[in-house]
Amino acid sequence: NPIRQPVQGDGMTLNVQSMFATLQGEGIYAGWPAVFIRLGGCNLACAFCDTEFESFTSMTLDAVMQNVKDLAQKNEKRIRHLAVITGGEPFLQPIGKLCEALVAEGFQVQIETNGTLYRELPQEVDIICSPKNNGKGYFPVRPDLLARVNAFKFIISAQNPDYADIAEVGQGANDTPVYVQPMDEYDAAKNAANLKRATALAMENGYRLSVQLHKMTGIE
Repeated sequence: NPIRQPVQGDGMTLNVQSMFATLQGEGIYAGWPAVFIRLGGCNLACAFCDTEFESFTSMTLDAVMQNVKDLAQKNEKRIRHLAVITGGEPFLQPIGKLCEALVAEGFQVQIETNGTLYRELPQEVDIICSPKNNGKGYFPVRPDLLARVNAFKFIISAQNPDYADIAEVGQGANDTPVYVQPMDEYDAAKNAANLKRATALAMENGYRLSVQLHKMTGIE
């Protein structure tokens, strides 16, 4: 993926990769029925990234919101109350107005970020930070973001020394919950070792284990 720079603008249009109804497969809302808003572009280029986010199109905020409300309903009843903004890197774009609109419509809003960018968001928004390693250590998490992070999610690989353990990136001082999640390396033996490693870290350190339920159940 190309490394993209933060987008300026008023947030009335957004680059959207896809939107879909699913179950949240990871982290603090695992298992919740959700509407995903996958935004395009990222400011990092992680070799293990398992997500396509570069074939995005521009959508107006009104169109995004209408799509979210349609996806959240079945037979005119809202059955999904969680909206997850992901990417890519959500903070690459001006998402403040999108978050405000989702909160105003009664959605619980969660975003996942790599921790290197930040924009002001409504206090109701839950922020999950998944720090990334550049080979020399984890990218620092922005100080203005640390106070807003609801949980950290570290990707774990038994084979990759950069991701074999977690680092202190601010979670200790803020007493922020830590989730450990096995890296999906598209290899059964490696993935089994990654799960074993993540499980051991959770057992030994009091972390919370996160597994990708959406992949286990075969949904998007």
